[in-house]
Amino acid sequence: MNTFTKKLALPAVLGLLVSLAVLYANLVSAQAPWPFAAPTTPMAQRNSMNLVVNQVNWFQNSTRTASSFAGGGGYGLLMQQFQAVRDQYSGFKSTLNPQQLNSGANQVAELDSGLDIIQEAFADYQNAVANGQSDSSAFANMKQVLNEAMGVWVQEFKQDCRQMRVGW
Repeated sequence: MNTFTKKLALPAVLGLLVSLAVLYANLVSAQAPWPFAAPTTPMAQRNSMNLVVNQVNWFQNSTRTASSFAGGGGYGLLMQQFQAVRDQYSGFKSTLNPQQLNSGANQVAELDSGLDIIQEAFADYQNAVANGQSDSSAFANMKQVLNEAMGVWVQEFKQDCRQMRVGW
């Protein structure tokens, strides 16, 4: 390659690289932010509220149908279903608009605390077994407590949603 061609090739390659970098930067900035913000439309709120209620129903069904012994996988199933309720509720909260979050801050905090208290039933089961209670008896007690507590929680959730005008 002669020197004249070398002198033209280097700026051309550099120009191409700069052009590609600028193009790539434009493509990257055009992407949507992650994670996506949940819509706060009334329909999105109603859908999310219904998903929470359905998840609670599935959880309560699991408390009634889980095996009699925690060792049979029932404990893990209930823990997984409870976490699904928490996740669904967390998604629901992201659909609330700022006005709803402001006016319903106490209700949201109470619902959060309610889930924390309900989750303590899992630790209570483990403590009961560690203190000598039979696995089947402790598990049956935990299932009953979880079922009843989630029933109360979901009723409070529905009432709070009405008061915060969720889905309106």
